[in-house]
Amino acid sequence: MIFTHDTEVALQAAVVLVNSAGPPDTLTTTAALAEWFTEYSFTGRRDADAEELETVRALRPVLRELLSSDREGAASIVNAMLAEARAVPQLVRHDAFDWHLHAVPAEAPLATRIKVEVAMAMMDVIRADEMSRLGVCDDEACRGLVLDLSKNRSRRYCSVACGNRNAVAAYRARQAAGDQNA
Repeated sequence: MIFTHDTEVALQAAVVLVNSAGPPDTLTTTAALAEWFTEYSFTGRRDADAEELETVRALRPVLRELLSSDREGAASIVNAMLAEARAVPQLVRHDAFDWHLHAVPAEAPLATRIKVEVAMAMMDVIRADEMSRLGVCDDEACRGLVLDLSKNRSRRYCSVACGNRNAVAAYRARQAAGDQNA
């Protein structure tokens, strides 16, 4: 594990949230938001209404900017996010999770909690000088973000689909080159 569990989960959740903007957009219903909420073990207040969905959807470009910034830019964005939310980091323990950090109350709106969780996770990334763990998909037709938590830093694609598409294209290019040389 490169980072603490809560940092890794917050980063994974943020990348999935940003990439949900698509195309195609995969976060269009409150049910899709509920699945994401559960998948990434968020706790606390859930309004489960259209307004909450729209405020979370509005976070996607903000999180994209944060996750694709250089170290200096990311630090500035993190500081602004935490100041805006009046974040006060505290150690908490709940459900099946041991001690970890929360910085806003569980009653805060979901979009605020997401923004602060990601900002707190990015503090660890920035402090560890691990910004290279975040990048943009190597597929030229894709703008998805990539979170590389692999030991050897080998992840290049945001999804299996992008990786497969590029592997097939490379195979076909090799086959075409072989046919021309024959």
